Amino acid sequence: MLLKWFKQHGRHDLPWRQTDNPYHIYVSEIMLQQTQVERVLQKYKPFLQKFPTLRSLRRASDEELLAQWSGLGYYRRVLAMKRVAELVDTLPKNIQELQKLPGIGKYTAHAIASFAYNQPVPMVDVNIERVLRRFFALTGSQKEVWQKASEFLDKTSPKEHNLALMDLGSLVCVQNPRCEICPLQKSCKGQNEPQTYWSKGKKAYEKLDLHYALFVKDKKIALTYSKGSMYKGMLLLPEAKRREKLLGTFKHNYTKYAITIYCYAEEVEGDFIWMDLEKARNAHLPTLVKKALKFCDDFSKFF
Repeated sequence: MLLKWFKQHGRHDLPWRQTDNPYHIYVSEIMLQQTQVERVLQKYKPFLQKFPTLRSLRRASDEELLAQWSGLGYYRRVLAMKRVAELVDTLPKNIQELQKLPGIGKYTAHAIASFAYNQPVPMVDVNIERVLRRFFALTGSQKEVWQKASEFLDKTSPKEHNLALMDLGSLVCVQNPRCEICPLQKSCKGQNEPQTYWSKGKKAYEKLDLHYALFVKDKKIALTYSKGSMYKGMLLLPEAKRREKLLGTFKHNYTKYAITIYCYAEEVEGDFIWMDLEKARNAHLPTLVKKALKFCDDFSKFF
């Protein structure tokens, strides 16, 4: 029933569903981590056109990679991909070997093994977990869910089985499930109380304040490469030191942080990257930098 439903209703048009190239599938899986499908659809093909192989990824500069990754967030992902490219020319088939590579955890290793190599291995992403917890009425740990995924796996069609569960969770067994159209309804142990086995809590963010200096000189804005873990290797605004001439504030969420950004008109000294202001507004810069640039219109009032 599940595979029949998938054949009729699955998301077969997704470009990474139309290939068994391990590198292409690897790229899609890394992009899809914490990022909506619609956003990945915009970036997936252009990224592969620019970096069609692991070798091309290895030859690329960090700046080139970060520019191509702009808009996807979680920028450390693409830098980890480059480290993988520096280690191997071909992605291994063995799950244990895959998990030894930077940025490849249990789920991603199983996804590559299943989708690229059609190996009979289970998978548990957030959508599959929701389906399995409800179907088997599971309240235990992730380990229990993975065990059930292994037991439930259709070893004759493992790739299609995993994709079907993923799509079922994405399209039918959602937060407020559409049980009446579910192909697994008759055998589902949790159909009468779905929220008992899956209830999504509100995401908790860690609060963070950032203070940035906006300094425009000869129609160019001062930027600097981030050396911290946030936006590592990307161009950011320099930190404001004096914090006297406040231009404005705004809020921005990034990974686990709820950030309040304070922007100041402040002269800076030292070695900076000077980018044409109008070019910066359309460049591949982090979203919070582009948001901050709107305050540059008021910069001349202070100097």
